[in-house]
Amino acid sequence: MISFRQSLAVLSGMLSLLALFFFPLGEINGEAISLWDDSGLTAFAVVSLLASIAVILNLLRGLIADLVMVILPHVGAWIMLARLDVADQNLTSGFWCLVLSAWLMAWVLVDQLSAKKTKTPTAKRFYNIVVPVLFGVWLLLLWELVVRGFQVPTVLLPPPSMIGARFMASTDILWADFQQTFLKAVLIGYVLGCGSAFITAILIDRSPFLQRGLLPIGNLVSALPIIGVAPIMVMWFGFDWQSKAAVVIIMTFFPMLVNTVAGLSITSSIEKDMMKTYAASYWQSLIKLRLPSALPFIFNALKINSTLAMVGAIVAEFFGTPIVGMGFRISTEVGRMNVDMVWAEIAVAALAGTAFYGIMNVIERACTFWHPSFRSSR
Repeated sequence: MISFRQSLAVLSGMLSLLALFFFPLGEINGEAISLWDDSGLTAFAVVSLLASIAVILNLLRGLIADLVMVILPHVGAWIMLARLDVADQNLTSGFWCLVLSAWLMAWVLVDQLSAKKTKTPTAKRFYNIVVPVLFGVWLLLLWELVVRGFQVPTVLLPPPSMIGARFMASTDILWADFQQTFLKAVLIGYVLGCGSAFITAILIDRSPFLQRGLLPIGNLVSALPIIGVAPIMVMWFGFDWQSKAAVVIIMTFFPMLVNTVAGLSITSSIEKDMMKTYAASYWQSLIKLRLPSALPFIFNALKINSTLAMVGAIVAEFFGTPIVGMGFRISTEVGRMNVDMVWAEIAVAALAGTAFYGIMNVIERACTFWHPSFRSSR
């Protein structure tokens, strides 16, 4: 029975065949040109076809298969990106067949790496990093090829190369915006929101009255829309980062509260009775038994809030801010049609949010290494 990897190779080989013998590569000054007129793309199509046949027949194995699949699609993508700079060339079906063929070959590589059985945790972590990196690289490559190949107006969607150039040319502006939004509004609001919610959860756990009174109010607060709260916070706390931190506090409070309360209630009756047999007080039982059991829930809230905080701060900056900040820059540059700068700000926000989430994940692993979900992954 044919495997999924072989199915991808069949599709890739068929696309290379179509490009070689049936579809034109493009047009120059209204005259059709075939793939055979371009030696670089012809060589890629032939080698891609041979590699597809080798995968289908299961002739490529081990390190050789990995090397072929690493080199072939990426060299092909580089050649195709170079062809996008040819003047007066309209790319047609043959070119896009080769793009899809290279993408399918990269997919075969990812499938090969994902199926590898690793013997050491280091090797497993290596492959866990390589696979998403390859996915991200090909997402950018396809973005670049499609936008430039179809000549999409940059005001609608700029290519990654244009965004990268703007990023490198505007590092001072991006750093100032990052400081205003992330280092002030996000971090301060995150710490205050999560910290106050944690303390409130302890009080709710201690007092049944607060459990019945505060949790419904927390549900109400969590349903408040950002676009309704942000202008009010600006009126109360001014246009600087304090009002944005207040929005972040509101957004991060409820997820932390609910998860902490749920985590504290997960301790079984047998465990509580055991602590009572040792004459443990409420606080001793909380610190030595219930809080450690609740740590997975608490860290789950911390990871959720690490992304919510960034979103809340950026949206809040749309409703009044000094002339600095990610949200301010996005709203201003959209009005000026500088979409590449908007995407550069989005890239900074995505990188910061991902790094923040990753830091929380590393801290979680260090604090909850005993949890079955982490022990099974070792």
